[in-house]
Amino acid sequence: MDQMNHRNGNYSPIRDQEDPILGIFDKPLPCFGCGIGWFSLLLGFVFPVMWYYAAFLYFGKYYHRDPRERTGLQASAIAALICTTAVFIVVAVFVFKSFLP
Repeated sequence: MDQMNHRNGNYSPIRDQEDPILGIFDKPLPCFGCGIGWFSLLLGFVFPVMWYYAAFLYFGKYYHRDPRERTGLQASAIAALICTTAVFIVVAVFVFKSFLP
């Protein structure tokens, strides 16, 4: 039955007698095997909107589908926070500079 689920693309648990935590999922992560979060983090340096997309997925608890996605989505959410803070600082500097003589 596990082989049939594996061919259909479903997750199939791998049973290990010594350590049941090893190999929880047999299916590789999407986006070239690195997951949506890490892929969004890398692509975000070219298209920063991807950081916000991954942050939206993180706060929408997308990682409940696959817990391996959690760290990548967290990293992208932090990158989105840093990007937003930097944009606010740059805009504030330009706005205050225009008011100073």
